[in-house]
Amino acid sequence: MQCHYCDRDADLAVESDGIKVGVCKQHFREQMAELEDAEWLDELDEQLDIDRRE
Repeated sequence: MQCHYCDRDADLAVESDGIKVGVCKQHFREQMAELEDAEWLDELDEQLDIDRRE
């Protein structure tokens, strides 16, 4: 399987409702970085009131 964003082999693949999508490590990291900066995740975290103990 190829990466959804480029021609490299996918290092990670996910499937939902019969649709399978793969990404290479570089694009996985880029997508995770974008999610890290997403404001809606902060809002969701507040709504869920998750207690993270280290």
